[in-house]
Amino acid sequence: MNPNPDRLYELLPVIYRQRDAEQGYPLRALLQVIAEQVDVVEQDIAQLYDNWFIETAQDWVVPYLGELIGYRPVHEAGEPGDPNAPQGAARNRILVSRREVANTIRYRRRKGTLALLETLAYDVAGWPARVVEFFKLLGWTQNLNHPHFDRARTVDVRDGDALDLLHGPFERIAHTVDVRRINSSLTRGRYNIPSVGVFVWRLKSYPVTGTPAYCVEDAGPHCYTFSVLGNDTPLYIHPERETDPTSIADELNLPAPIRRRPFEKSLADYYSPDKSVAIWLADQRVPLKAIIPADLSDWQYYPPRDRIAVDPVLGRITFPPTQLPKKNVRVHYHYAFSADLGGGEYERAIVQPQTSTLYRVGETERFKRIGDALRQWQLDKPQHAVIELADSGVYVEPIHIQLEQDHSLQLRAANHTRPVIRLLDWQTDLPDALSVAVAPGSRFTLDGLLITGRAVHIKMLDREPAAAEDCPAEVIIRHCTLVPGWGLYNDCEPRRPAEPSLELYNVRARVCIEHSILGSIQVNVDQVHADPIPINLSDSLLDATGSEREAIGAPGRPVAQAVLTFQRCTVFGIVQVHAIELAENSIFNDCLNVARRQLGCLRFCYVPIGCRTPRRYSCQPDLVDQPIQTDFAQGQINETERDRRLAIERQRVQPQFTARRYGEPGYAQLALTCAEEIKRGADDESEMGAFHDLYQPQREANLRARLDEYTPAGTNAGIIFAS
Repeated sequence: MNPNPDRLYELLPVIYRQRDAEQGYPLRALLQVIAEQVDVVEQDIAQLYDNWFIETAQDWVVPYLGELIGYRPVHEAGEPGDPNAPQGAARNRILVSRREVANTIRYRRRKGTLALLETLAYDVAGWPARVVEFFKLLGWTQNLNHPHFDRARTVDVRDGDALDLLHGPFERIAHTVDVRRINSSLTRGRYNIPSVGVFVWRLKSYPVTGTPAYCVEDAGPHCYTFSVLGNDTPLYIHPERETDPTSIADELNLPAPIRRRPFEKSLADYYSPDKSVAIWLADQRVPLKAIIPADLSDWQYYPPRDRIAVDPVLGRITFPPTQLPKKNVRVHYHYAFSADLGGGEYERAIVQPQTSTLYRVGETERFKRIGDALRQWQLDKPQHAVIELADSGVYVEPIHIQLEQDHSLQLRAANHTRPVIRLLDWQTDLPDALSVAVAPGSRFTLDGLLITGRAVHIKMLDREPAAAEDCPAEVIIRHCTLVPGWGLYNDCEPRRPAEPSLELYNVRARVCIEHSILGSIQVNVDQVHADPIPINLSDSLLDATGSEREAIGAPGRPVAQAVLTFQRCTVFGIVQVHAIELAENSIFNDCLNVARRQLGCLRFCYVPIGCRTPRRYSCQPDLVDQPIQTDFAQGQINETERDRRLAIERQRVQPQFTARRYGEPGYAQLALTCAEEIKRGADDESEMGAFHDLYQPQREANLRARLDEYTPAGTNAGIIFAS
């Protein structure tokens, strides 16, 4: 719209404007109101023109444009939801992909080609893929006059690279025929003439840029890990899309883990700041010729002088014991995870008051440390302030923040950075948490950070209950990782599994946690009859590091004085709280107990049997129990048979995960063997838990339908999940 509100008024002759000025500008005010409505009409006309094109059309127009070219939605994936609701709009974008509608004509022209199936996987489901024709991997007798040297061969035990690729998307070893169909709904086979496998990668490759490596002093001063937490983490490829649309994806085009053999043979394809891995010593990049690929499983490989050994499978680095690094060691690498969750170098929305004062912290910024910015903030005393960490460095310093009434402070990472706040044992007689004291009406925000070493400690500055009740404070944690167990060993086991990640002491505040990964939460309240505090969790992972530990609780009390709201969360550990106002589309893997069952409800959640919960609606395993209980009530089965069938069904629908430890690539991802009642158990038929908004069941259903439509004649295409 035209930003000038007087554009109609300026079109009037000067004589009328002069007379209008003499009377106090009433005509000008009228024309400003008319101009506002003219702008609305012009904007609507412009948007209607934009809706003619798939690139600029609004989301609600995309299905109508698809209908004009004969695009057919996949009803097995689900029906569209409310386009005016955020969740409904996000789901509709998956059900009817704008990219797929835009390329439908192009797909039809390329129908039957192998490379098209890879393009479909990315455009329809958003998954990078590699297509394999399994008839090329069948062992058969060839004609001596027409040999096919590109066909797979029998096993050569001396070919370690071929054995390393066995049963994967890049294998080269021949197999005997498997008569089962690759797209069977029962048991699937691979190696047959009509079988075409579409290997898809659900895990994404996320970068970590310019962060310090971790010195593993227990193994030796020459031993380092790429992960700043000290755990072994496999390094992943930074994928590069193919430039030729007819080519089949290679290993470097996919977010796959880096293997040792290709890392050794083609080191230049992986080692570079703009590629997958790089190492700096004292701000100087280590040259390619100084890198030695090695197996550092036992830390016993000692590289020669002026060389550095790197293990991409474990994410380890060793220096010559007689030539230790004199200054800081910085690394650039990629790790794998399911979604934009926790601290990471991904795009996220930045929200702040318009009048905020910004303090940037970093090596090239005015403030080098967080403490320097905090001291300046205390001197300036702005009402709204933001302390932004501008790089992915590690900040090791004590942090104590005290907010005044009606003031706000954000401690956040800049976009596309992942700074780490490492809290150490600074004091012998006091805890060393990241301490924040909030006052009534104040707001404190943590955004985009990874915090390790200690807990985040929130307390109330004003001890007068009346003031806190009239104007409660607000604490927001978004896109952060508060490492469960404070730290990790090299096998991703927590260092302090019993310690909480977030402690709330007599806080009269609203606590909101969004898109974050946390350890346990402890609510400490001195007053027995104090009102419970509201805690809202959405799209987050809460990990108590053990099924017998409390994910949310209160030390020395049966329940925490809190009223919770869970939306699309995964919880590992026991939840013991006063009440739950609402829990939906969430997984409580261990147990959930509330003191007040009359308040709130659970809907479309998994809650183990025997928990004390508010009323439940469409939860598991209640839904699978109902038919069995009905048969027993009608006398069709006896009590023994009922108990046997109940035990089987409850065991079947219990959530299964690819990994349960933070730091592993498949952390909290639902396993392929998980029951459909969990994978499609949310209210919109997506999966329960923290990765609900990925809409993986809808992506898979869409892709299967498109593969059936565009697969070459006489072949069967099946989806194989590589991650």
